[in-house]
Amino acid sequence: MRITAGDVAALERGVALLGSGGGGDTVTAAVLLRRLLADGRSLAVRAVGELAPDTRVVPIGVVGATAAFTEKLPGGDEFAAAVAAVERWTGERAAALMSIEIGGLNGLLPLVVAEQLGLAYVDADLSGRGLPRLDQFSVAATGRGIAPAVLAEPGGQVVVLAAGSDLMVERGTRAFLTSSGGWAAFALAPIPAGDLAACTVPGTTSGALALGRRVLAVGESPPRPALEAALDGSVLARGRVLEVARHPGPGRHGSPGFGRGSVTLADHRDGSLLRLEMENEYLLALRDGAPVASTPDVLSVLDHRTGVPVSCDAIRVGVEVDVVRLAAAPFWTDPRRLPVLQPRAYGIDCDPVRPR
Repeated sequence: MRITAGDVAALERGVALLGSGGGGDTVTAAVLLRRLLADGRSLAVRAVGELAPDTRVVPIGVVGATAAFTEKLPGGDEFAAAVAAVERWTGERAAALMSIEIGGLNGLLPLVVAEQLGLAYVDADLSGRGLPRLDQFSVAATGRGIAPAVLAEPGGQVVVLAAGSDLMVERGTRAFLTSSGGWAAFALAPIPAGDLAACTVPGTTSGALALGRRVLAVGESPPRPALEAALDGSVLARGRVLEVARHPGPGRHGSPGFGRGSVTLADHRDGSLLRLEMENEYLLALRDGAPVASTPDVLSVLDHRTGVPVSCDAIRVGVEVDVVRLAAAPFWTDPRRLPVLQPRAYGIDCDPVRPR
């Protein structure tokens, strides 16, 4: 598959939808990608099965406060420094890159980095959607582990988290980001291409592009059946946001957690109240108090007029929205991995709600 400048709008819409209200703003990364693909250029995206089994693939992405990424722009060397550091530490040379997360900013920016570094790009990621924590990556869920991991921040610091549990790597990363400007380029140890099918979510870039194309094709304010067909999902509610409540997260073991919140809207169809519980992403939907959808399925909120996804930090009272559900990647519905993304993994006392 090759991506051209004409594909960027669809890819941006697809990754924003898969961000489930998180993942960071895609605008800056889309501008960089369009600039890279100007003058008729295109970028190759390789399927997992097209690579030789011993090809070393390095997962990369932005971690931290993605809002800070647009305020403190990269100098241009952060990802090169992160990839070089992980190569030195492991003694293995990167032949290709992949994204740590298809949802949001990281669904676009690694494509730019791969082209800049002259490396192949692989159609897979470690999330299949937007995720808030490193210890929820597919490599953690399958027991492969995260360490060693490299962080390179805009000020020039490069840190290698050489060993430790997935939770310790997550905590160490957050501690580093707090003192270094809010975001960093992130790289994991190379993964042999022959192992990718077992520990990653394949086909996510091509899937996001196809999703975006379908959604853009139905236009603005589409009828509900047309939107559901484009999403291959369901519209949970259409209505005006009545209330947005935000409060600090509960944290664990005395440490601060991500901020929490809820969004309430009245469904125009029947007057029922739909409430969304959110953290960095939308996690649980309740209709008149009864759960109707939850993570690991992807819950997204779309501006009803434009169809543009509305992030958790941007949702406001008075906006007319569509609340939609997209099916989770099969990787996450496997009973062995479901506990990693079920509501209780976020401290919500509710079983996963599956489509009927």
